[in-house]
Amino acid sequence: MDMRTYRPEDLAAVMEIANKAWQEIRKMSRAALGDRISDLFHPGGDAVSKGIQVREQIESGLYHIAVCEHEGEIVGFITTRIEGFSGEICNNAARPGTGLKGVGQLMYQYALEYFRSRGVKVVQVTTGLDDAHAPARRAYERAGFTRRLESVTYFMELD
Repeated sequence: MDMRTYRPEDLAAVMEIANKAWQEIRKMSRAALGDRISDLFHPGGDAVSKGIQVREQIESGLYHIAVCEHEGEIVGFITTRIEGFSGEICNNAARPGTGLKGVGQLMYQYALEYFRSRGVKVVQVTTGLDDAHAPARRAYERAGFTRRLESVTYFMELD
């Protein structure tokens, strides 16, 4: 497996990976928030909403995007951004069902080296505390993220 900088021709594969990887998270989110709120946040539908979000990040030009390749196939992607002394790992996912081990860890190490090369002093990553995000929490902890702040986000529908 190898990491490289994103190229425009990677967009379809990155969006597909994002949409597949977030399927369980979207199901959990819809169950927790209900249809009305979920539809407002994801008007294109749950099946494509994460791909759309990642495409918007790419098109904004504000993020560094990299992909992980295995035997010529994109098997993961990671988006990052830097603000002052702080770096953030944003959307990232490995292609579900490949059976490959270590895609996430390779991407996180790539991102950490990217941040180091640009003088970043602290890196953050945000994920959910629900069961659907448990694999992500384990992966971040394996990558060395040990300090954390917990929070909760409340929602209310208005008429």
